[in-house]
This record gives sequence, C-alpha cells and structure tokens, in this order.
Amino acid sequence: MATTTPSSDPLLAILREHYAGRWRIRRTDHLWIATTVDRRTEHAPTVAETDVEEFVRQLEDPPARAGRSLLDRGWMGNRLEQIGDGVYSSPEQPQT
Repeated sequence: MATTTPSSDPLLAILREHYAGRWRIRRTDHLWIATTVDRRTEHAPTVAETDVEEFVRQLEDPPARAGRSLLDRGWMGNRLEQIGDGVYSSPEQPQT
C-alpha cells in the first residue's frame, strides 16, 4: 500500500495546508487519514474515510471521542516525555 506525497497529490497538499494547526493528514491509494494535532481534544483523534468529501466533512465536524488516552491521565502524562509523533519515553529507569 503506497502512501501518496503532497508533491504528487495537489489535493493532499491543499488539505494539509488548510488543516495544518488541527490535523496531520496523509493518504493511501484508497484511504484518507487524519490524526489530531492536539491529543487532549474532545472529538475523535483519528478520522479515516475512502471518500474525500466525507473525509472533509468529518474534519470540519469530527465525530465524538470514544474514550481517553492513558497519556491524558495525570500520573502517566506527567511521567512521559514526547520524543516524536506518537512516541513517548520515560526518563526513569525500568524497575526490576
């Protein structure tokens, strides 16, 4: 499954520019995918659609969130450091 790049897909580039502060957008040959920039948002953190028009409708009015990330909880969120997109690390050594 190949991922399309903005240089080869003008619509992808336009959507990324328009939603830059709210969504990270990518696509495959058959699927449009967006993940929220703000993990503490009240709406669904991920939107995936095969139809671009429905995809944009959901970006404008995302569905409700199904649950909360463990990272949103104080104990875990305060102990982890974000080192990449969706990648977290603990400065503490593992306990044996």
